[in-house]
Amino acid sequence: MKIIRANKMGFCFGVSGAINLCENISEDRKLYDKTYILGMLVHNKNVVKDMEKKGFITISEEDLLLKKVKFNKKDLIIIRAHGTTEEIYDILKRSEIKIIDATCIFVKKIRETLIEEEKNGKEIIFIGDKNHPEVKGIVSFGMHVNVLAGYEEFLNFKVETNKKYCLLTQTTLNKEMFFKIKKKIENNYENIEIFSKICGATHERQIAVEKLAREVDIILIVGDLASSNTRKLYDLSKSINSRSYLIQNKNELKKEWLKNIETIGITAGASTPEKIILEIEKDIRGNFDDKHGL
Repeated sequence: MKIIRANKMGFCFGVSGAINLCENISEDRKLYDKTYILGMLVHNKNVVKDMEKKGFITISEEDLLLKKVKFNKKDLIIIRAHGTTEEIYDILKRSEIKIIDATCIFVKKIRETLIEEEKNGKEIIFIGDKNHPEVKGIVSFGMHVNVLAGYEEFLNFKVETNKKYCLLTQTTLNKEMFFKIKKKIENNYENIEIFSKICGATHERQIAVEKLAREVDIILIVGDLASSNTRKLYDLSKSINSRSYLIQNKNELKKEWLKNIETIGITAGASTPEKIILEIEKDIRGNFDDKHGL
């Protein structure tokens, strides 16, 4: 059995930056009374558990809104890679706590564009998951943002000819969906300006999984179920290779998937640690080989 990795997979720049930041801070824990992380640092439960083992305390936006946490001058809070809402930023700025913002640079760019384009008089059309923390955070900085889930909702959106619009997207939006919307706009609307802000790493990983899905018998997509980019990798792979499986760790690997196959592909979401991928590969080689009846 041959294991083939996607040529682009695993940690992206934003995730690596957020984790490295926390690793560095954990070495200087004596500088602070308590160290907090706002929400899941990245969308992977294993990463969150590792951070908690290092002494970080995970809190939610709700904890801050309901005033369940009290800070002092010697406390520190790290804002997760997905960012947060304008209201939460304001609450933190009014407190005494030291703030370090680990928001991904691509998320920050989208947020800045939204604010700037609204100042220029444009109405915002945002394509993404309205329940995702990245989207909630970005759109909170706008006065009136139309959040649309995808192509079908965009088709049903009424574009007024006397208005100017700016179209923005979630960083992990499916690139094929974006291209469909882009083509529709270019062929029908002159008053919608498109800002393509899909993360470059996300795009690369989507292209890589499409290629790999065509080359292997089965493909494993490794990542947390809460990860938007992991789910999109799975959806893309599944559309090409019916034997695509989304798993979070080696315990979810099933022996029957590997019967009578010669090649197995592996890719991973942008928040998936390398050690989880290695554990799955090791488990395949050690427990799912010919010695065990496959």
